[in-house]
Order: sequence, then C-alpha cells, then structure tokens
Amino acid sequence: MAVATGAGGEVGHQLWAALRGLVRRNQAEEAGGSPGQATGEAELTSLSVAPHDVERARALSEALSCRAEQDPLFRANLTQWHQQAQTLRTGDGGTSNTISGGSQSGPVVQGRDFSGITFNVPGQG
Repeated sequence: MAVATGAGGEVGHQLWAALRGLVRRNQAEEAGGSPGQATGEAELTSLSVAPHDVERARALSEALSCRAEQDPLFRANLTQWHQQAQTLRTGDGGTSNTISGGSQSGPVVQGRDFSGITFNVPGQG
C-alpha cells in the first residue's frame, strides 16, 4: 500500500511504475497464456483508483502471488521488485536528531527520509 499511495516520494512512484510495467510486460510476453490465468492487471488498476483501500491491496497481493505460482519468470521478476521495494519501508527504522552547542539560526528540519525540500531564505540568490 505504501507504494500505491505514493509514500516514499519519487522512490515510491518509481516502484509503482516498475510494478505496473512488470505486470504488463510479462503479460504481453505471455500473450498465449492460459485463459483465466491470473495476471494482476485488474487488481493493479483497481488499487490505483483507491490506493488506501486495504481490500484492494490484499486482492492485488493475492493475484500476484497466484501468478507467481503459475509462472517462474514472473516469480523471479516479482521477487526482484519486492527486494527493491523493501527500501521504501516507511515507518521502519529509527532516527536520532541532536542539536547542541552554540546558537543556531535558520530552519531546522528533524526527521527521516526527506526528499524535495527547499528552503526559501530571504537575501539569498
């Protein structure tokens, strides 16, 4: 769900695009596949419409698992994608922020996994 909701900023968007490409690419390569074979395409589309829907995320997971059981190439590619997605694990890991000694002036941002931050400081450039 983190990937579908865009969590992780650009990395999340790239992972979602990669999953979409994986589902579609392998489906195109297997144009002669068995009728009724799970592809995950419908579930992927459904989740993209409502990315916070837990049931839709579960349906996608089940469809991809079923497809991976039927297709060893897809399983290998999905495993590789999953390993890349592990880097996005939002909410996991800790952070320790310390500001000490002397006087600080200007913006201070404390947290973890920031991207796309811009500071508009008066009098600069």
